[in-house]
Amino acid sequence: MTAFSRRRFLAAVSAPLALAACGNGVGGNGADRIDGRVDAAFNFMYNTLPETRTLADKAAGILMMPVVTEAGLGIGGAYGRGALRVNNATVDYYSTTEASVGFQIGGQQYSHALFFMTEPALGNFRTSPGWTAGADLEYAVQANARTLTTDTTALLTPVVAVVFGQAGLLAGASLEGAKYSRIIP
Repeated sequence: MTAFSRRRFLAAVSAPLALAACGNGVGGNGADRIDGRVDAAFNFMYNTLPETRTLADKAAGILMMPVVTEAGLGIGGAYGRGALRVNNATVDYYSTTEASVGFQIGGQQYSHALFFMTEPALGNFRTSPGWTAGADLEYAVQANARTLTTDTTALLTPVVAVVFGQAGLLAGASLEGAKYSRIIP
């Protein structure tokens, strides 16, 4: 193979990768867009669920997923992007994906925040190549339209989830089985 044909081969192979990188936001303003949505989600959460400030003050880090879109018709899925903040500064960006099979029809969008209440829980999340929310995830649920349960048990749990801002025609939002992966926006 001559030098010219090698260059042509490398150009042909690398061109689709370069285009894919552009389409995925590498080098774009994806991070700014995610940070803006995360800021808006924090403001909305703090205004509608003021008790979340108690969680935030005690958390080692918070993963905010400002918009998760979920849809299903027998087979379902969900996807969203967000940011991990430590001491109110973005340290990483993540995507969440979830797949499900069963009786389901409809779609919805919602926001959620994962409050990492201990340094080991935060460290485990950050070093994991693909962290999956499990059954041990503690939900701080709304007792009524404006009150959130932030009792001592919730504050001592390693990871607390808050789901808010639901809109759509699919009942409920569970994070169990959702996979979180670090991304480069």
